[in-house]
Amino acid sequence: MASQNYDLADLGWTSFFSSQIAVDDLSSLVPVRVMAVHRGHLSVAGADIDTSIPSHVPENQQEEDHPAVGDWLLIDKQTRRPQRILTRLSLFKRRAPGTGRRLQLIAANVDSVFIVSSCNQDFNIARLERYLVLAREAGVTPVIVLTKADLAEEPQDYARQARRLQPDLLVETVNAHNPLSVACLSGWCAKGQTVAFMGSSGVGKSTLINTLTGAAAIATRAIREDDDKGRHTTTARALHRLEQGGWLLDTPGMRELQITDVASGLEEVFDDIVSLASACRFSDCSHQTEPDCAVQAAIAEGTLDPNRLNRWRKLLAEEQYNSESLAERRARYRAFGKMVRSVSRQKFGNR
Repeated sequence: MASQNYDLADLGWTSFFSSQIAVDDLSSLVPVRVMAVHRGHLSVAGADIDTSIPSHVPENQQEEDHPAVGDWLLIDKQTRRPQRILTRLSLFKRRAPGTGRRLQLIAANVDSVFIVSSCNQDFNIARLERYLVLAREAGVTPVIVLTKADLAEEPQDYARQARRLQPDLLVETVNAHNPLSVACLSGWCAKGQTVAFMGSSGVGKSTLINTLTGAAAIATRAIREDDDKGRHTTTARALHRLEQGGWLLDTPGMRELQITDVASGLEEVFDDIVSLASACRFSDCSHQTEPDCAVQAAIAEGTLDPNRLNRWRKLLAEEQYNSESLAERRARYRAFGKMVRSVSRQKFGNR
C-alpha cells in the first residue's frame, strides 16, 4: 500500500489528470488515488496522505460514477469527503455475475494488463480471447503471461498457441517463484506505471504478485492436484507496490466474466474474421450457407480455424445481449411473443 513518502508522480499522476483541475480548486481540494475499494469505504493515497475515507456514493448515481480502484479523486481538504472523480484514462468493467443488469467496475487508469494463464490444464484460448477483448476495448496494452513454465515439458507450445491469437501479441513464459524469470516483465512495472492482473484462480497470479512486489503481499494456496484448478485467494481489488516503482492492480478470479459494450474490442481481436466478412457477397451474411462467403472460403482453404469463428460468434452474441438495454430487451421479447401468437393463429385458427 502507499506511504506518505510517495509523491503524486509515484502514484501515477500525469498531465492528463492535472489538466482537469482548476487552480482555484487546489485551495480546498486535494487529489488522491483509490488504492483499494472496500464495502462502505476507500483506501486512498496522495501527497502526505495515506488514509481511509467513506465511499459516499448517492443511491441514484450511475455505476460508472462510482469510484474504482485506480481512480483519481478530488477530496475536501478538511472533511476528506470525495467531491469528484477525474476523467479516466482507461476503465475495465463487466456485468456483475448473475442475471441482473448491474455494471461492475474492475479497474481504472491502467497502463497495461497482464493476462495470466498457466502452462497446464488451465490454459484456455477462449478465456484468453475474452480478456484480450476487454483490454483492447479499454485501449490498454495486453501482455499474456504464462506461468508454471518450469512445470511444463514444452512451455513454448503454449506460447505459440497464444501468439496466434493476434499479430505482434506480447507473450511471456515465466516461473512465478523465480525473480530472475519474471524480470522480463519489468518494462511494464516502472515508476508511475499501473499494471492490472487478470486471470482465473489457480494460475499463479498471487505467487507472481508476491515475486514482483518482493513481499508476501497476497495469501497463496496450493492448487488441487486432480484438476490444476485453484481456490480464490484474492477477495478485494487493491493496488500493490512493485519493486521497480510501479503499481500492480490485482483483481479477484472472475469465473463469470461477461463482456459488455466492447464492440470495438471484438473487432480488433477478431480483425481477421471482420476483414473476411467485409468481402462476403451479402452484407448480412451469416457465414454459414450463403454463396460467395469469404469466411467459409477461408475455412475451406485452411486459413481460418472454424473453432475461432465459433468463439467469435459466441462472444458477439454475448456482447450484444449484455449491451442491450432493459427497454430494448423487453421490446424484443414483446415482438417475439407477438410473432409466436401470430404463427399459432395462422396454424391452428381460433380454437
